Amino acid sequence: MPNADTSILVVDDTKFSSAMVNRVIARAGYQDVRHAHSAATALQMLEERPARILIADWLMPEMDGLELTARVRQLDEANNHFTYVLLLTAKEGMEALSEAFEQGVDDFLNKSGMQEQLLPRLLSAERITSLQNRLLAENQNLIEANAKLKKLSPFDGLTGLGNRAYAERRLEESLKHVSSRGGAACYMLLTIASFDVMRKQHPPVILSQLLLAVSRRLRQLVRPLDVVTRISPNQFAIITNQPSIEHCDGKNYRRLYDGINLKAFKTSAGFLSLKVLLTIAACDEDSLAPGAEALMGLAQGQVDKALETASVVAVRWGGASIPA
Repeated sequence: MPNADTSILVVDDTKFSSAMVNRVIARAGYQDVRHAHSAATALQMLEERPARILIADWLMPEMDGLELTARVRQLDEANNHFTYVLLLTAKEGMEALSEAFEQGVDDFLNKSGMQEQLLPRLLSAERITSLQNRLLAENQNLIEANAKLKKLSPFDGLTGLGNRAYAERRLEESLKHVSSRGGAACYMLLTIASFDVMRKQHPPVILSQLLLAVSRRLRQLVRPLDVVTRISPNQFAIITNQPSIEHCDGKNYRRLYDGINLKAFKTSAGFLSLKVLLTIAACDEDSLAPGAEALMGLAQGQVDKALETASVVAVRWGGASIPA
């Protein structure tokens, strides 16, 4: 049985075809039926509200059925929608059939058999368009759900390390530890200064291999309880607690700096070297940072200085350098 709510748009530029189509549609009980007197008007109506089925003549003035089909497919793509296109024609033979299907037409009906064949074709179109639009909707829901999961996920999709949100949370925990038990919270920011150059020189797959290699080496260089994260495309961060703020100086973490800068990374494009900057921000119970974001901002603010001096820059909360 026909679904009376199926939306149909009929492009009726000829009274004869229009009368026959309308007679079959009305007899079948379809209620959501609109009519356009030209292909241009049909496109305007589809922009206002999509239809499930479009019935149009192959031969029309100004814009024929194949051109109309191409424009409809553009609208469908923009609206994440599927419109079943049925063209009416007096053309015969496989050549016409092939031409129609190559242009994206879903079905075409010879006008001589319209009276007997239109309704069965509409019923078939109903099933196909319902399935296609349901699949499009489900796929869109999956895309949105996946995007939401990525947004909520505490992990970086490439390296598996914690992301910026995870780094903030772990640094907050480190600050609470310092507040209650003493010691120092140390936040180390590694910035790949050559990232933009590498991105221009190498395809994404090589850049991904390089970032994965950096993440693996960092995990080897730090202590087991230190937290390694990737907080942006070209920045890694390490969160650690130390017994005193003097342990957070540049000299103590020079091995990290050298371990990334002085030893090349193996990729499919060969061994590649990086220029990485290291800035350190730390605080203790005597100069406790007000929050993770503030301490992270302090390290970020020292990046330009690290680039200028070509050295590790370590500062404590309040702005003073940490003595080596």
